[in-house]
Amino acid sequence: MIMKKTEQSIQRCVTISTVQKILGGKWKIEILYYIGKQDIRRFGELRRHIGEITESSLTKQLRELESDGFIHRHDFKEVPPKVEYTLTELGESFMRVLDVIKDWGDLNLNKGKT
Repeated sequence: MIMKKTEQSIQRCVTISTVQKILGGKWKIEILYYIGKQDIRRFGELRRHIGEITESSLTKQLRELESDGFIHRHDFKEVPPKVEYTLTELGESFMRVLDVIKDWGDLNLNKGKT
């Protein structure tokens, strides 16, 4: 008997869809990596490490990560301006996932590369 695809059998996973929408920005995972794993907290440092990102893109991605609860922005109210980004509890909890993603990438994506 051939089974028809029903709405239930092809239903999207809401959780995965939501995570993809939140972290789907081109640079978001890399930004979280540098803040959480490399202890890089300043805008200029992030921009130098990522390299290819524009100021406006970095600003947009940081604002979205802050709005989604992954990072906290601390403005020191100094001249010249000093702002640092740190992970929130939600961002910290994502670091375990990031470790697994990096380990998988190291194992599977770097084969044959020097």
